[in-house]
Amino acid sequence: MRVEGGQPQEYAYHRALQQLRLIEQKVKAHEMAHKAVGGPYAGAVQYSYTYGPDGKLYITGGEVSIDLSEESSPEDTIKKMQVVRAAALAPADPSPQDYRVAMQATMKEMKARLELQMQRKETEGFELKV
Repeated sequence: MRVEGGQPQEYAYHRALQQLRLIEQKVKAHEMAHKAVGGPYAGAVQYSYTYGPDGKLYITGGEVSIDLSEESSPEDTIKKMQVVRAAALAPADPSPQDYRVAMQATMKEMKARLELQMQRKETEGFELKV
């Protein structure tokens, strides 16, 4: 079978390069969305690469680490986990891992809200009412 303008091998070669370039573009956009929204809680972007048929490396995967540790106060933890969740869900196409991180942040935020509520109740119990 002959493809117009070239041999079938040439077509497959150019198609593979086109696919790799598209994947690279999507991965970069995905990871940059995490990084931009995560701010101080997002680590450096790390990419994984694949050699293309032209012998060049193309980005085909990536990740951004995110700090899920709790802060010293419930208020600060709540604020931080809101940013972490937003960062996890920032890309147009969140991955299953992104959803897991968002869920972890939500759980930690809920825990911090409960702690804050308990602290407030304890404080209210000691107030003198005049």
